[in-house]
Amino acid sequence: MRILITGGAGFVGSNLARTLQDQNPYAELLVVDDFRLGTFANLSSEGPNGWSFRGEVIAGALHELDLEALLDQFAPDVIYHEASITDTTVDDEAAMIRDNVHPFEDLLDLCVERKTRLVWASSAATYGTEARGAMRAKRPFTLEDAGRPANVYGFSKWVMENAARRVMTAHPEAHIVGLRYFNVFGPGEQNKGKMASMIYQLAQQMLAGQRPRIFDPGDQARDQIYVKDVVGCTIAGAAEGAKSGIYNCGTGEATSFNQIVAALNEALGTDYAPDYFENPYAFYQDYTCADLTQTKAGLNWQPAYTTHDAIVEYATLLKAQRAE
Repeated sequence: MRILITGGAGFVGSNLARTLQDQNPYAELLVVDDFRLGTFANLSSEGPNGWSFRGEVIAGALHELDLEALLDQFAPDVIYHEASITDTTVDDEAAMIRDNVHPFEDLLDLCVERKTRLVWASSAATYGTEARGAMRAKRPFTLEDAGRPANVYGFSKWVMENAARRVMTAHPEAHIVGLRYFNVFGPGEQNKGKMASMIYQLAQQMLAGQRPRIFDPGDQARDQIYVKDVVGCTIAGAAEGAKSGIYNCGTGEATSFNQIVAALNEALGTDYAPDYFENPYAFYQDYTCADLTQTKAGLNWQPAYTTHDAIVEYATLLKAQRAE
């Protein structure tokens, strides 16, 4: 088995690489990453639960590499495409399209030609701040609710989805699975800086003896998914029985900011009341929730963790790491 992971030194990519290496100890793994947000530290962790990546690494942006030559040389059986600009505050629209869309279109064609399975990361950002009424109704987002992204990051993922749909229609035999990741959190995100999850940032505030700062009134709710479940869903997308398509990758439950603080207090043994402040953003997703009906049917997958249990497990780990 030869496995290529683009963005493999990033948060989700490195968790994926670790799991794949554990599950397939004799597989050949190749990570391609430009190391703008990814770091070697994600592939080489210390401590009792640490690990060491045993595969190959190529440093470079996909749009600058000869992808055809790379695939000819490595000949992967499966490609997990996690690489992209993920900072939603980036306002260089040309760079977002160049980095996210163009190399993906090339990957699609190359995977069809070589009959290579492709699983790639889309985003819940494709739903935007309207989600065709789902947000106002506070109901789970179905796949058809997407298409009104509120920023260029979400737009780039939507354009990628459109490209994937065209290829899947023209080549129904191809194995192409896109996953709309919702809000991902978990071990390894500490290297994301300002893009680390709200759960991580609130936990750090509380571990430092500070009240957790959240938007008033704290009833904003999002689908928060543990990175371990994201990895499980991503691997399920490459399974032989998986059906090509675009799928939601979330928990199917919306967890409020107040509920996050309560779960963190439980895990950390604290009793901090939230420090509420006004939301400064005019366009903000104050509700997201994934409908998993098609995910369960097409990928035979469902999350192993409830959001509460995942937060407690993760916060307990963060507390232990801080005590070391």
